[in-house]
Amino acid sequence: MGPGLLDRSRIVAPPGWNRWLIPPAALSVHLAIGQAYAWSVFKPPLEETLSLSGTQSALPFQLAIVMLGLSAAFGGTLVERKGPRWAMFVSSVCFSTGFLISALGVMTEQFWLIVLGYGFVGGIGLGIGYISPVSTLIKWFPDRPGMATGIAIMGFGGGALIASPWSSEMLSAFGTDTGGIATTMALHGAGYAVFMSLGVWLVRVPAPDWRPAGWKPPVAVAGRMVTTGQVSARNAIRTPQFWCLWVVLCCNVTAGIGILEKAAPMIQDFFADTGATVTATAAAGFVALLSLANMVGRIVWSSTSDLVGRKNIYRFYLGAGALLYLTLALAGNASRPLFIVAALLLLSFYGGGFATIPAYLKDLFGTYQVGAIHGRLLTAWSVAGVLGPLIVNAIADSQEEAGRTGPDLYVLSFTTMIALLVVGFIANELVRPVDVKHHEPPPGGEGAGRDAAQMTEPVTEPVTEPEAGQVTEQEGTAQR
Repeated sequence: MGPGLLDRSRIVAPPGWNRWLIPPAALSVHLAIGQAYAWSVFKPPLEETLSLSGTQSALPFQLAIVMLGLSAAFGGTLVERKGPRWAMFVSSVCFSTGFLISALGVMTEQFWLIVLGYGFVGGIGLGIGYISPVSTLIKWFPDRPGMATGIAIMGFGGGALIASPWSSEMLSAFGTDTGGIATTMALHGAGYAVFMSLGVWLVRVPAPDWRPAGWKPPVAVAGRMVTTGQVSARNAIRTPQFWCLWVVLCCNVTAGIGILEKAAPMIQDFFADTGATVTATAAAGFVALLSLANMVGRIVWSSTSDLVGRKNIYRFYLGAGALLYLTLALAGNASRPLFIVAALLLLSFYGGGFATIPAYLKDLFGTYQVGAIHGRLLTAWSVAGVLGPLIVNAIADSQEEAGRTGPDLYVLSFTTMIALLVVGFIANELVRPVDVKHHEPPPGGEGAGRDAAQMTEPVTEPVTEPEAGQVTEQEGTAQR
């Protein structure tokens, strides 16, 4: 593939292009990189084969999430400029290569190669691939941004629904020794490279003057959370709104990822001393169910946010999430169905938070550099990717050393998650409309050249109509 084929200019959609072809392109990438959520299937065989602790076996996953946030932050503006095809191609190369390096690490019993391959190289593929379709979808669906980003990011949440049983079956077929694990990882790398190439070829960007049939740009109304202004990525990080959302995302992600990263061993530990013990196969099925909840939550809750407003939906994620964690801490192993239902709801909120955040950013900062702003915000995911697994694994390891078993391994970490969700709830309440001083000047106006070097395209994209759920929010009136 020559470099010219990856240029943004080569993928401008011709008149009459069906915008509903773009979500499948995004899904082909997100379903692949969403394998990260099935990492817990690899944890037990790696721990047994390489004599690792639970905290050590989480390192590749943790570094992958750190690199996801960092590569999205530093590469966000580049992705906007070069376009989604370039980004998807880079993601495919890095993610697949990461698996191949990890396979080599298992074969040679060099754990640092697994961390380097899956965590560092593969993590770059995660970050570039994650943000690659977001701003493109918002531009194709300005009338339904929550639904559009939910469709794309749904794939990332659902990746483990495919990867978890696939990985489990391959490990059963090839074995859980070094040769079997390495073969499984190598086949993952090759398979995902082929699958992701579908999105590379299919993706398109809309022409600058394209608009959905019958849709009209909104009229600015003072005091509403949905802006009609445009804010650059450089200015966005100078606003309190950006940092409030950073805290919101970090807390919501930490609360979800702590369960997800340790899902398979967690459910086995919870019910190990009861008559309802959970086998390794059943635990893998639980991981797949969590992936399904994660995936469904992304499209259902983000689409709901188009109706009730972004601030209201985050109130729901964070408030209900804290109550669910409290339920898990108090109920212990009294009921396996209750544990499963609560975990599924928590993961649906986790996924919904990811899918809703791009539309929340669009509401506050406009569409001008929303992809780059989203990339910078994902540094919150990097922090949460370390914090969540660290809280759950480190506390579980320390409790096990103290002789505790079952739910007692996790009560303290669940209490910590409740506190974090309360912090996130407060941060969400502090979000107000962005002050107009941060807006870009209109084209041709005074100072129109400001930040020109950072512009990825002309400021011609409109934003969506204000959402019904946010019309009554007047908190920002005093800020205007």
